[in-house]
Amino acid sequence: MAAFAHDFDLFVIGGGSGGVRAARVAANLGKRVAIAEEYRFGGTCVIRGCVPKKLLVYASRFRDAFEDAQGFGWSVGAATFDWRTLIAAKNREIARLEGLYRKGVENAGATVFSERAEIAGPNSVRLAGSGKTATAAKILVATGGRPNPMADLPGHELCITSNDAFELAALPRSIVIHGGGYVAVEFAGIFAGLGSRVTLVARGPRLLRGFDTDLADLLAEAMRARGVVVIMDTRIEQVSATAGGGRRIGLSGGRTIEAEQVMLATGRLANTRSLGLEGAGVRIAANGAIEVDAWSRSSVPDILAIGDVTDRIALTPVAIHEAMCLVETEFKANPTSPDHELVPTAVFSQPEIGSVGLSEAEAARRHNRVDVYKALFKPMKHTLTGREERTMMKIVADGANGRVLGVHLFGPDSAEIVQSVAIAVKMGATKADFDRTMALHPTAAEELVTMYQPSYRVIDGRRA
Repeated sequence: MAAFAHDFDLFVIGGGSGGVRAARVAANLGKRVAIAEEYRFGGTCVIRGCVPKKLLVYASRFRDAFEDAQGFGWSVGAATFDWRTLIAAKNREIARLEGLYRKGVENAGATVFSERAEIAGPNSVRLAGSGKTATAAKILVATGGRPNPMADLPGHELCITSNDAFELAALPRSIVIHGGGYVAVEFAGIFAGLGSRVTLVARGPRLLRGFDTDLADLLAEAMRARGVVVIMDTRIEQVSATAGGGRRIGLSGGRTIEAEQVMLATGRLANTRSLGLEGAGVRIAANGAIEVDAWSRSSVPDILAIGDVTDRIALTPVAIHEAMCLVETEFKANPTSPDHELVPTAVFSQPEIGSVGLSEAEAARRHNRVDVYKALFKPMKHTLTGREERTMMKIVADGANGRVLGVHLFGPDSAEIVQSVAIAVKMGATKADFDRTMALHPTAAEELVTMYQPSYRVIDGRRA
């Protein structure tokens, strides 16, 4: 039997969605694979991100359902909510999913290490718990990211992050959330829906930087209508404890507010600390992320990186896609670069947001003429509930050839709708293709194929 140059063909550091996919697929190809995870398999998405967050979003929407039912003839009695019951149910589901992730790599034949792994050299990995060292032809870093703890903020140790929010012993009666991104607005909707008094302190002039401004403006309006206090262009400058165990929050401009909890949601940082990357010669960007080329290769041969730790597009399906491309490139002699264009995304705010492609502002920067189609209306359901919330369907198209550059949705089920629409946008559909598609009535999404004339045009960056 021929001797192997290394213990493994691939050693994966990190058991999140990207790392697990790479390990499992490579092992199924017959490669000798190891994977090390120091906490729990599943990573941010499964353990402390997308999945538990969506479960909490579902829970927070029942308040609306109970209220809306009355408009349809239902008499709903007094409803009560128990936070501990919700968290216990969430924990059972997360434990089930974690088991599936671990079982997947084990069944594929990969060696699993339940401890921290660090890079000891270009082809060497040290296991921190046992002290053992293993060598690998390829090392894949897929350690993801973590919430920014704002370590320079006086009193940051008195605050929680999204990680902590999933494990709170009790629902806070009041909470201040610092941030204006998708994590901040989603948790604002969760806590408000479950009964907390919520204040959102955003550092910028708008929520959801990078999203279409119509989405951001409609969401701010809807959040305020639901009782969330939204404060823009403001920073938290200090947090201190009150005599009653709450938090006193000092804001820029001299204002002070109080709440039971403070949650910091001002972005995420790549998990590259103390991994031995710099010692191995891996280039790290100023924001702490691993710099990679188009094939997810770092500056050091045979050290690779995918997912949030590379700070390309921090979404679970993107990390999985990068993993599949990496396996094609490294183990199937089929060099494949990840496709990061036209990635659909959703914000599980209340109401929901779905988006794919260019915002109106970005389209106007890239194209001389942009045609904008926009419908703003009350959803059919709310004609009987009396709820004053609006839905928006918006299409941004290239005025020169009609190609759809972006689709932006605001309202119920926007995430589900935009996933299907993204297929057409990715295929290069034109507005004429949308117009030729028969409407499905009565639905909100039919507006996407019945807006025949532009609401307005943007020519050379100005609305015409």
